[in-house]
Amino acid sequence: MSDYSVGTSVSSGGIEVRDLSVMYGGIAGVRNLDLVVGKGEIVALVGANGAGKSTALKAIMGMVVAVRGAIIVNGENVTGQPAHTAARRGVALVPEGRRVFSRMSVRENLDVGGVTRPRREAPTRMNEVFALFPRLKERQSQLAGTLSGGEQQMLAIGRALMAKPDFVLFDEPSLGLAPLLVETVLEAISRISRDFGIGGVLVEQNVNVALGLAKRAYVLSRGEVVLAGTSAELRGSRQLQQAYLGTLSQGK
Repeated sequence: MSDYSVGTSVSSGGIEVRDLSVMYGGIAGVRNLDLVVGKGEIVALVGANGAGKSTALKAIMGMVVAVRGAIIVNGENVTGQPAHTAARRGVALVPEGRRVFSRMSVRENLDVGGVTRPRREAPTRMNEVFALFPRLKERQSQLAGTLSGGEQQMLAIGRALMAKPDFVLFDEPSLGLAPLLVETVLEAISRISRDFGIGGVLVEQNVNVALGLAKRAYVLSRGEVVLAGTSAELRGSRQLQQAYLGTLSQGK
């Protein structure tokens, strides 16, 4: 099984996080994080609640400030850049809890997602989203706040795709969804990678879901990567179970 190292650099065409640390009021939310994801590749971040998974995504997006380390996107050092530049550098976030604009229509939500792109691209992007999620096309005039939880998750993903990203960060996309809708959302994420060549970092509490979708995974415990490897290597690992129980720490 792989150790905790990043491995081969993909900085010329991917996301590379090097030795990243984030502090919250003197407490480390993420410590010494190394992570690599290539274009078209889905990588999972898994671990127990409070392990630092969402904090890692926020740091990549520039939503929290790193106290140490570097974030490289497509060969460009973007460490410390503000969150509103994320789409321009090729990264989009699907946040935990969806966070759609409830008083705006489905179509208006999608339009917001594409504001960083030339206006002439919007029809093509929207047609791609509607092809991925036909239900959104059916409900394009409906207020987002009246959609079901699963439909709102589809909208959150579609809104991210409107920015034409190279990478999408998915924060708990299956949270609170019925099993059938979980399957729909996960299949869409798989298609985004397979058909559009978009890379993804998947934060997912359900480790079986994460390992079933991602090619590789990093296991976080108390803000640190304690285990890394292919999904096949990690599935059924006793060390993975220990990490979820908080009994596995780096270097042990």
